[in-house]
Amino acid sequence: MIKEGDKIKLTTGEIAVISEVLDENVAYIAEIFLKDGGVSIDQIRHNDIASIFEEIERPVAKAV
Repeated sequence: MIKEGDKIKLTTGEIAVISEVLDENVAYIAEIFLKDGGVSIDQIRHNDIASIFEEIERPVAKAV
């Protein structure tokens, strides 16, 4: 299930963050980080999503 705030990769290769779920597993509003450095807010379809990033917490080694 994709929810607001999820970081995703689009089939175009661009990275985006879901701003709003319009219809679960159908349509979303996303903030898309364009390859040219710009940002676009646009509606995307579920089929436009290639993958979802999962955040993993890793401890940081302390300096000696």
